[in-house]
Amino acid sequence: MAQRTTPPARDRHEPSTALLTDRYELTMLEASLRDGTGSRRCVFELFGRRLPGGRRFGVVAGTGRLLEAIADFRFDDDELRFLRDGKVVDAATLDFLADYRFTGSVTGYREGELYFPGSPVLTVEASFAEGVILETLALSILNHDSAVATAAARMSIAAGDRPLSEMGSRRAHERSAVAAARAAHIVGFTATSNLEAGRAWGVPTMGTAAHAWTLLHDSEEDAFRAQVATLGTGTTLLVDTYDIAHGVETAVRVAGTGLGGVRIDSGDLPTVAASVREQLDALGARETRITVTSDLDEYAIAALAASPVDAYGVGTSVVTGSGTPTAGMVYKLVARQDDAGSWVSVAKASADKASTGGRKAAFRTLERGTATSELIVVSDGFEEVDTAASHPDARALQAPLIVAGEADAAFLGAAGVAAARSHHAQVREELPIRALALSKGDPALPTVFVDRD
Repeated sequence: MAQRTTPPARDRHEPSTALLTDRYELTMLEASLRDGTGSRRCVFELFGRRLPGGRRFGVVAGTGRLLEAIADFRFDDDELRFLRDGKVVDAATLDFLADYRFTGSVTGYREGELYFPGSPVLTVEASFAEGVILETLALSILNHDSAVATAAARMSIAAGDRPLSEMGSRRAHERSAVAAARAAHIVGFTATSNLEAGRAWGVPTMGTAAHAWTLLHDSEEDAFRAQVATLGTGTTLLVDTYDIAHGVETAVRVAGTGLGGVRIDSGDLPTVAASVREQLDALGARETRITVTSDLDEYAIAALAASPVDAYGVGTSVVTGSGTPTAGMVYKLVARQDDAGSWVSVAKASADKASTGGRKAAFRTLERGTATSELIVVSDGFEEVDTAASHPDARALQAPLIVAGEADAAFLGAAGVAAARSHHAQVREELPIRALALSKGDPALPTVFVDRD
């Protein structure tokens, strides 16, 4: 059985996450406390109606971050003072918030899992008052991280066995950059340039020198000699500050044929990479690796598949979701108890925004190890579905993340990231070939809803 732990008391140096929310969450809370509906047991569901950008699959990411954010969802003196001074809610609601602790349960897709339209990525089971105010927090984390992870997974597929490094920190908000590095690592990126991602989440870090290092010195040769003296001949030298061919010649002359690598950050990459490989081989540096880092995305990486490139560094495209910066997920109430304690399925019926009511159990059907569908079994309330008996050829997709307010430690911290990375590598092997296409198209798996018998 997985170890469970009560989230530790928040260090005062760590900011509360309680105000990372929209005002209407608290006004709904106030109204529900007044009319008595705030105590009704409810089921909230986080899901995506579609896969943005015409992508074939999505990747769940941010789950571990969300669990920690829920543990930090506390209304301390500063937060309560702001709400009081701004007359955001009344005194009774402030009293409720002062004692707020999430005591409900959260189930969901494991981090690194694939998802499709309608997949119940996260299910929050709590009173209305406890569950409704987590909406914005859950969406902001999972929408961002899942968008990055989905884009990064496509890049990982395009790269094949060649390693990918994330280096987009300067293209994103400073905290988003850390989250992006984490998400990219989960889906296959081997390292990041971001040191905080290394410290907080255990993502391996890398980095050598930028063009400023070469420009600092009186000559390119002086810069290379100083770098090799500091980092050794196994370092990677940036050879395109001036003339690439001259830079390669200088790099090998300085470091010898045992030079670890050269990096190219400009030019027509397929042509330049071929020329550099030919030059390195002619100079005897046959084991020197070529890394390219110039405005890459999944399409540019795929275009380099036949080029003599050994590794890629990706910046802007990965931290911005490669043109799709949000996963477009929503958080909806799907079931609630009535005054008599009976469960009622509820759903939004708006055109183009309709949802499916009822609590969901999710499975991925498989045929000889290849995924064939996303099977969603719908029921009212909290009834459990016997997976093995009902769907023996399907893999259950949901796991308990928080039970009675306590988070499962297996999903937290650096260990949680490592587990998510391993899980993603396994489940990606289930994808049918059509899911690997980079072109826009329909989801690789159909989502099938069935009623619980």
